[in-house]
Amino acid sequence: MPLTALERKTAKPGETNQKLSDGGGLYLLVKPNGGKYWRLKYRFGGKEKLLAIGANR
Repeated sequence: MPLTALERKTAKPGETNQKLSDGGGLYLLVKPNGGKYWRLKYRFGGKEKLLAIGANR
């Protein structure tokens, strides 16, 4: 189930990195310093790749 705007906005940082799944390999990475970044995990040629999409403001 996709993240709602409220879930993205109210995500609080913890002691370690947190991954909030949005589905299909897309997730919001919440860092301990409060930064929120969109990441996409996918496979290409049988190898796992990670695409940094941008920051959530």
